[in-house]
Amino acid sequence: MIPFPFRLLLLFYFGLNGCTPKETALAEKPKLPEWQLVWSDDFNYPNAQLDAGWISQNGPNTHILCSRWRENAVVENGILHLNNKKENRGGQEWTSASIWTKQTFQYGRFECRYKYAAATGTNNSFWLITTGTNPTVGKKFEIDINEGHYPFEMATNIHNWTDVTTDPATGNSTHPSFSKSFSFSSAKADISIQLEIPVTTKRIRFSSTYGAHFHIQEFRIYHVNTSGYPSPLSPTADQDVAGLVNFARDPQTKITASGNYGTGYEVQNVADGGLVKHWVSQDNGDKWIEFEFNANQTIGCLQFVNGWLSGDTWNSVIDNYKVQYFNGTSWVDIATFDASQNGLNLAKEYHTYALEWSKDSLIYSFDGKVMRRAKNEFCHSPAPVYLSEAIISWAGAVTDAIDGTSMDVDWVKVYQFK
Repeated sequence: MIPFPFRLLLLFYFGLNGCTPKETALAEKPKLPEWQLVWSDDFNYPNAQLDAGWISQNGPNTHILCSRWRENAVVENGILHLNNKKENRGGQEWTSASIWTKQTFQYGRFECRYKYAAATGTNNSFWLITTGTNPTVGKKFEIDINEGHYPFEMATNIHNWTDVTTDPATGNSTHPSFSKSFSFSSAKADISIQLEIPVTTKRIRFSSTYGAHFHIQEFRIYHVNTSGYPSPLSPTADQDVAGLVNFARDPQTKITASGNYGTGYEVQNVADGGLVKHWVSQDNGDKWIEFEFNANQTIGCLQFVNGWLSGDTWNSVIDNYKVQYFNGTSWVDIATFDASQNGLNLAKEYHTYALEWSKDSLIYSFDGKVMRRAKNEFCHSPAPVYLSEAIISWAGAVTDAIDGTSMDVDWVKVYQFK
């Protein structure tokens, strides 16, 4: 028997998110006649032959959670496996693999068909970086064609490693970086949950098992309002609709949480009436917010905004949540969401990630669909192609589920203009 006496209307944004794109001819072979294949590897050879064209890292890393070794890069049945293992080696608790081409390339179209390791906390990368401290032309740079995070995130980065500046007050060094990520899921930053049959309760609870810390910019709990409800992304939402009552902002409402990331990210920020300050959860364990009213209230709509905005890109959008009300004896679900059931699993199927790198521009694509266009301002030196698996905390929860997984590569191709 259904434990709650109402139906729910959930409005989610679809488009690129939530779709399952098919690989196109462009992903397999550029259509433009001016491109010609100048280098490729389909891994159809014995494992020992990998060393003929690739160099392997053999040692630890300080910025990630794993050391990386040639033994973890295994060619088998036409596939390159970059294997993750839970083992102590090189002073770290995990091992994986990172390899790069002996040959370097300057400009062209770079393609790689691969699938992610099927666990959070893994960084599945296809990238370029200049070697040494003196690039042949211009600045030292890094182009991340994709730093993929399971199950459905593609992340693109452009790093200028030459122009490093130091903050005299903090001593922290920074470098120019230009990042943009894409989530192939129905997860979204702004959520509005309208109840066709209202709920009367004294307590509302939001929770998520998201693998890392996350941001909640605002959480609103509205009474039944026949005039409708505002846009979740409005910075003046509580004033946008006449007569609206937000119980979350009642001075007598008690707001508690599982924890917070640090000073300035306290839970009170979720009900300050704006989208500037955020509550940011702690990294590990159960993550939740609870609202307790001084008396029973009848609720018609709940809204929240999660993640943080950089340019036009929402980052760290949560991939699961649960909203519940207390019926006097137990917690009852109002709304639940799990993006792994509503998105593209990039560890399940092979997909093609590509970059068209010219003197003037950087064009990123996924299965032949252009995802990002950026001006090339400093990437003008030859660079090798890297295939790297890493274990990192900012890619989600690092758990024993990583052990035995692998980033699997079908092929790599490089084209250049005729």
